[in-house]
Amino acid sequence: MSLFKARDWWSHTIGSDDGFDQGSLCVANIDNNSNHHDKVIVGGFNGVLRIYQPRGSQGEANKAEAVLLEMQLPQPILQAEAGRFVSVSEKLHLAVLHPRKLTVYSVSGTAGAVEHGSQYQMKMVYEHNLQRTAFNLVVGPFGSVKGKDFLCVQSMDGTVSFFEQESFSFSRFLPGFLLPGPLRYIPRTDSFVTVSSSWQVESYKYQVLAVATDVKTKEESQKITSGKRITMDWSYSLGEAALDIVVTVSAQGATSIVILGERSIVCLKDTGALKFMKKLEYNPSCFFPHGTSSESSITYMVATHTRQLMIYQDTTLKWAAKLEYVPVSIRVGQFQDLKGVITSIDDQGHLVCSYLGTDPSLFVTPSTDSREINYEEQDLEMKKLQRAIKESASKQDFAPKKTVDEDFQIEVTVPPNLDSTSVYKYFTEGARSATETEVEDDDPIPSITVKLVLKTSVSLPNVRLLIHCPYPISVNQSTFTFPFIGDSSAPTSVLVSFFLRGNSLPASLTASAMATYTTSKGAPRVVRSKIELPLKLVVKPCPPVKTATYKITIDSNKNAANLNDVFPDLLGPSAGGPGQALGFQIIGGPKVTILASKSSQRYRLQSDVFESMWLVIRSFLDRIQSFQRRGGAKDFQLSYGGIVPLTEYFELIDTHLELRINAERYKELLDQRARQFRAIQRRLLTRFKDKTPSPLANLDTLLDGTYRQILKLADGVEENHKALVRCSLGLSCATHMIVTIIKLANNMTDKESEILHSSLMPHVPCDGEQGWEEAVDASISNLLRTCLAKKALDQAVNPTPLIMPSDSTRLKKHISQLCERLSKGARLYMDGQAPEKRSGKSEGVVRPSSSTSRDFSVESTTPDKSKRLDFRKSSQLSGLGDAEPNPSPAPLSNSQPPVSFPPGIEDLPSPGAETNGTLSKEEVPSSPAGGTMLGDLPSLGGPGVRGTSLPPLGAPDGLESPAALPQLKPIKKKKKKKTKSPRNPEPELEPDDNFFGGTGSPEPLSVM
Repeated sequence: MSLFKARDWWSHTIGSDDGFDQGSLCVANIDNNSNHHDKVIVGGFNGVLRIYQPRGSQGEANKAEAVLLEMQLPQPILQAEAGRFVSVSEKLHLAVLHPRKLTVYSVSGTAGAVEHGSQYQMKMVYEHNLQRTAFNLVVGPFGSVKGKDFLCVQSMDGTVSFFEQESFSFSRFLPGFLLPGPLRYIPRTDSFVTVSSSWQVESYKYQVLAVATDVKTKEESQKITSGKRITMDWSYSLGEAALDIVVTVSAQGATSIVILGERSIVCLKDTGALKFMKKLEYNPSCFFPHGTSSESSITYMVATHTRQLMIYQDTTLKWAAKLEYVPVSIRVGQFQDLKGVITSIDDQGHLVCSYLGTDPSLFVTPSTDSREINYEEQDLEMKKLQRAIKESASKQDFAPKKTVDEDFQIEVTVPPNLDSTSVYKYFTEGARSATETEVEDDDPIPSITVKLVLKTSVSLPNVRLLIHCPYPISVNQSTFTFPFIGDSSAPTSVLVSFFLRGNSLPASLTASAMATYTTSKGAPRVVRSKIELPLKLVVKPCPPVKTATYKITIDSNKNAANLNDVFPDLLGPSAGGPGQALGFQIIGGPKVTILASKSSQRYRLQSDVFESMWLVIRSFLDRIQSFQRRGGAKDFQLSYGGIVPLTEYFELIDTHLELRINAERYKELLDQRARQFRAIQRRLLTRFKDKTPSPLANLDTLLDGTYRQILKLADGVEENHKALVRCSLGLSCATHMIVTIIKLANNMTDKESEILHSSLMPHVPCDGEQGWEEAVDASISNLLRTCLAKKALDQAVNPTPLIMPSDSTRLKKHISQLCERLSKGARLYMDGQAPEKRSGKSEGVVRPSSSTSRDFSVESTTPDKSKRLDFRKSSQLSGLGDAEPNPSPAPLSNSQPPVSFPPGIEDLPSPGAETNGTLSKEEVPSSPAGGTMLGDLPSLGGPGVRGTSLPPLGAPDGLESPAALPQLKPIKKKKKKKTKSPRNPEPELEPDDNFFGGTGSPEPLSVM
């Protein structure tokens, strides 16, 4: 950066409404005044032509006096040049180039009787209408004429049109033209120099251009369509695009061509020989010769995009000065006997006349008063400053403070009732098929319309509102754009409708509204607001169910409340009942029952699907606490005294990991089949190109079989991804439940619950390189060797790399250790912080969950095994035959061949004491060796909610048997020994339920 600054001698701001470019500035004695003082001519893209006479004083009166003329022209001004363009006069005239017109004006001034009485006027002398859109203008004594200047206009299509003052001369096409470039005239050689689109400097003689006419047309016209090919005089390879060209003539008559490139400055002789070249380390914007060239050197100025003005003599930097703006055009003029004034203009209309040099500084450093140092006062001041620094550091409030213009709010209003007419029906009318968007339920799918009000204290332009809701909930419109939002007196509001679209378990009912805008100072801002959707949007009332597979009992220190008062909006068939049992059904899904004890202080939630209880549990905990607070209970507490249901939770983890492993195997096999397909294509192409026909050796059959394998694999990838999305949502629900149960069982504080929530990560992603299992394992491992470490040896464990594990044994072990140590009184806290004190334990009765309940209004018996939903293996029972007696219904069909279990399913733990029957590995038949064309593929019989079912990969009817195809080598992987705990028997197989099953489940809108 330069230490010096260009000194402003005169400046004026035209305004940003107009646009300016390289040809917008011209400095000349345009009124032909006898004092030979230059005037500044500025023409903008809005068609306004202004003429200034700069004066040294910066007063407002002098600024107004400096404006000599301002005139509105009918077309945009591309370039303004001064020269002798009138045949009957040798005075300077002004040539103004418009896109379709070239006009020559005469500027004259009439002196008045007083100082402010001088008047300037501009009269049109003649004009030429252009047949092509103009790009730039070149003036000069073409043909070496004396006392005259001719005009040349370069068009956008590469046509150069010559005008000998008032009359049109001729038009020619430049060879090899693509885009127009800078064009200049060389008087000594009577030629033109330009830079073509191929980054070559090309020179053309004026006489060559003049005689290159078509013999068929004797009259010259601008509407030419053909002509003789023009031969260039010389060319030079520049190697980069050119920004501008300047031709300089020394006092001895030596001519030099200076070319400003994007990264260099090149100087050529008029014969095309290289004179010098200078590489630039910055981005130049424009340049101009300074006019003080010596006999053998050239002095020129270069303006940069870093607001600097560089003065070079050949390749040597002589001076550098700082500018206030980035100029797009720069000139040198003489004003009030002050020579060498640098005139520049930027694209926003800042017109500045400046000079180089420095102004003397009149500031003198005052002498310091000598005084004795009081060390005691300095020590007190130092302690005070250190205390202030320590207090400010402890607050850790580094967020920028909001100003008045950043007071933007989003107010959310959720109505108490659902929409009378659901928007779900209208939203799904244009869907491709019903299974992609509709939820399978007997009742209409409800919707709710939320009102969002955008309030701000100041006016804001271009505000964008984004609505995001977690899958499977959808919104009718997710993006809103507001060109302008007024102040708080006129708030802007929008209506957004939410409804259940995907056929999966919802893990969250919290949507978000995010508004992005830009403040008046240009700073981007984001405002976010949460939208809490009601439970009845995804849950409907139903009769309570007596038997269920999974049960969770919650204890309290107050008498059980009437459930009709806790859920007044979800009573349904239970309205008017005793209020000790309520049934809920997730729309298109399983049922959940809540029971309140008659004689004790306990509540029970039960369902046939473990993860489906999460939304009801969450709503119940919030509602019961709010109900007790309204009743005046200040010390109300909830607790969980049973066993943490890790067995059911581990089943979901195993299924999720299995689907991830299958996704990787599908990816590898798809890559292998694609490479095989390309190899077969290359061989077939080689044989087809051979002149001597040769047998195909069944390559066509192999190509067709490989193609069908790729299609089947692609179907498998899609179905596996859908199953992974559904399983991820189920695992999210189960993780939320486990976190809530551990919190209630150990009476955790809010900070401990937050740490546990961050470690178990209830939000389970299904996309991305890093998976949920390895991230949770790393988080829990960190807790086990920090705040939950038993001894120093536990703290020395090295963390494992974040790669996808082959099985979930390690993760399940760590989760079990976490629950065990928390149950023994361990506390969760971050490093450097002391654990918070927990509140007193509730006095509710603590009873193991395995005992039989005798105090609930709906008696629960041992659940029927046919009610238990094991979504992963039910689809595989169709080919088992009489493997083992099972209370499940008969198989659906025997049309599909039996398939083997995907790896990792056989050794899943038992769901609990209710599972009596087991199915060993020997009783499950594997897929036949020749049953499909893909013997090395993983099983395509995947889960439903915890997987899905795919069609078999057999050959279609009418094609050759798979046995005739060449054997495809499977992917070789290292086999790992499987260990099975003798205490965990194999779970029995149950039939699949209609909830979220089958291959027709909708594809998720988004997975967050």
